[in-house]
Amino acid sequence: MAKPITLFTGQWADLPFEEICKKAGAWGYDGLEIACWGDHMDVRAAAANPAYVKKKKIILKKHGLQCWALGAHLAGQCVGDVYDERLDGFAPAGVKGKPDELRKWAVEEMKMTARAAKAMGCAVVNGFMGSPIWKYIYSFPPTSEKMIEAGFERIKRLWTPVLDEFDRYGVKFALEVHPTEIAFDLYTAQRLLEKFKRRAALGFNFDPSHLLWQGLEPHLFIREFADRIYHVHMKDAAVTLDGKAGILGSHLPFGDLRRGWNFRSPGHGDVNFEEIIRELNAIGYKGPLSVEWEDNGMDREFGAPEALEYVRSINFSPSAVAFDKDMKK
Repeated sequence: MAKPITLFTGQWADLPFEEICKKAGAWGYDGLEIACWGDHMDVRAAAANPAYVKKKKIILKKHGLQCWALGAHLAGQCVGDVYDERLDGFAPAGVKGKPDELRKWAVEEMKMTARAAKAMGCAVVNGFMGSPIWKYIYSFPPTSEKMIEAGFERIKRLWTPVLDEFDRYGVKFALEVHPTEIAFDLYTAQRLLEKFKRRAALGFNFDPSHLLWQGLEPHLFIREFADRIYHVHMKDAAVTLDGKAGILGSHLPFGDLRRGWNFRSPGHGDVNFEEIIRELNAIGYKGPLSVEWEDNGMDREFGAPEALEYVRSINFSPSAVAFDKDMKK
């Protein structure tokens, strides 16, 4: 059976919730991965007020949509990051510019997100964890192993109470492995799971676009972490190294054609999505394929429905037939 195809609302949070529901339903999406910002999901309201949850579900049903996952990337980033003013854009007015208070708000927000997910009937929350050691990505000034280990320990200390709450409500947290996160590639993802003693509450939101431009083969990440792929983003990227630009982005904005890589609408970049579907089928993944639509070179009203059609075209089920079984000479 083909997997449901959803649309992540994070890139549509400028629109009212009902408006993006209307668009996604008309385009033919099966559901939404609801972002916990804008007016799309107030996790504290969802955690405490059944009427709020009921209203969200009514709107989804009205437009023929379901919800399998929430996206809590912004608050999650504030839990583990070293504070700078950029985090203020993710937080409420009362804690802006106050690092300790902002972090406390973020921890509580993530705990509330577990409750909100349970109330919405979602088994997974996707998001970021932040990183106190991302600034050490290039080891100069010299970076010691002790400093790296201290960063992983800090993430464990900050996130353990949050994951305890996820366990309490029977919800899993899926880290989107991503630059600026404590886990940004295969080996750091391994280290993170080991640091948390592979507790079941922590897994991954697989997004190939963030692995591809680093030089990884994204489908091998699925094979490596077969039991920890809790959710999947369908997002593409194109690597366009031309001898002038490199993979670090050159401080050029996303969409600038001089960059060494850019995000693209699915099917317009270099991600081999067929290999990804084959690996997902091999591990028995039955969750949604969530289109995270980002392409600065394409109008989103054109791109989102086209992306749906592309994902449909490769959303094949595994074979139920062993073709060489019982062959007779």
